[in-house]
Amino acid sequence: MLEGAGVPFTVQVADVDEDALKIGHDPADAAGLAVELARAKALAVSRHDGDAWVLGADQTLAFDGGLVSKARSLEDARTRLSAMRGRTHSLHSGAALARNGQIVWSGVDTAAMNVRNFSDAFLDAYLTAEGEGLLSCVGSYRLEGMGAQLFETIDGDYFTVLGLPLWPVLAELRRAGVLTP
Repeated sequence: MLEGAGVPFTVQVADVDEDALKIGHDPADAAGLAVELARAKALAVSRHDGDAWVLGADQTLAFDGGLVSKARSLEDARTRLSAMRGRTHSLHSGAALARNGQIVWSGVDTAAMNVRNFSDAFLDAYLTAEGEGLLSCVGSYRLEGMGAQLFETIDGDYFTVLGLPLWPVLAELRRAGVLTP
């Protein structure tokens, strides 16, 4: 997304214990957790490269009153997607910018994902086509792939669904003088 928007960047993996952050967080506050994870990632990298502008991001999914984690197997993905069939869930994309070991901005955007009442035959075909790659996606779907067919409607921004509240991030980078206003 950043590349497509013309924002130069390099990737550096943040050494953050996400499970520890999740344990101490209220599971009913999935949006807040997305921001907390993004902030932790941005800070972890910023502490090693103080002069750089560091963007951290993460996504959480709230469904049926709880927080949903990534599926551990395709059978878990099948069970989850079956439960979401014909229902709506919230996908939260959090982002944070850090510089010199300090958070300078953070935010979250949410999309309401309305899953269609798909058939078992479609679900079988979907899981076969997409395979184990779904295990790296919090909702067991990729909107930019065959997962688009899982949905009836989406109320929210496309980039938020892909994993980054892009418009607010770009606005903050312009405000900070990183990008040309």
